[in-house]
Amino acid sequence: MRPNPFASDLAVANSCLHFASNGELVGRDADSFLHEAHREFRRRIGRAEFPCVGAKAALHEQTYGFAAYSKLASVESTAGLCRDLFEFRERARKIDNYATLIAVFARPLNLSETYFEDLLWRQLRQLHAADVASWAANVSSDPADSHFSFSFAGRAFYVVGMHAASSRAARRFPWPTLVFNPHEQFERLRADGKWKRMQQTIRAREMALQGSINPMLNDFGERSEARQYSGRAVSDDWVAPFPTRAKCPLAH
Repeated sequence: MRPNPFASDLAVANSCLHFASNGELVGRDADSFLHEAHREFRRRIGRAEFPCVGAKAALHEQTYGFAAYSKLASVESTAGLCRDLFEFRERARKIDNYATLIAVFARPLNLSETYFEDLLWRQLRQLHAADVASWAANVSSDPADSHFSFSFAGRAFYVVGMHAASSRAARRFPWPTLVFNPHEQFERLRADGKWKRMQQTIRAREMALQGSINPMLNDFGERSEARQYSGRAVSDDWVAPFPTRAKCPLAH
């Protein structure tokens, strides 16, 4: 594994990435919030009615990273998340199955959908500002482009926002949470002919749970996936609050 470039004292102090074994997080000692959030995550994803079969697969195969931070979009949390997202990126390369990183934040609570959306994009802007890599080559850096995907350390991620007040039942979680899904695993599922079947299963399960599918959901290449990140239904003229500048190349 390559050395982690996010090695400042602030990044190391706020790094919190853990992986699971036998249903429990393993690694260095962690605070009670991390374990409380992890138990709640496993409980919710493990419910029979939870619609995302990809998340269920990651839970079952224990191919997920889990981390907890103090406050969404804070300087301290951003430093730790940069370090952890880079490490997850490196480890996920070796995982053949569905992999995901769950980043949970203790604060702020009692968020409206619009305020959560604002903080989500603020966090992504801060990650982007700290990143030294070029944008992932297989996706667009323009959030208005139908082939946009968030990029960090040269790798594309589909981001799922979760919080307590989400209008989508599957996106509700007691604390603000960002889930980073490597985009290449969706491409692998498409190449294997499994994506459409998986997508149909998820949408059928979401119909059973809430009586509708998320109106923001589109296939990759139809409309920008940026519209899907927060879970809030946005208007046709909605513009993602995100820059499109390029970055310096990073050796792969």
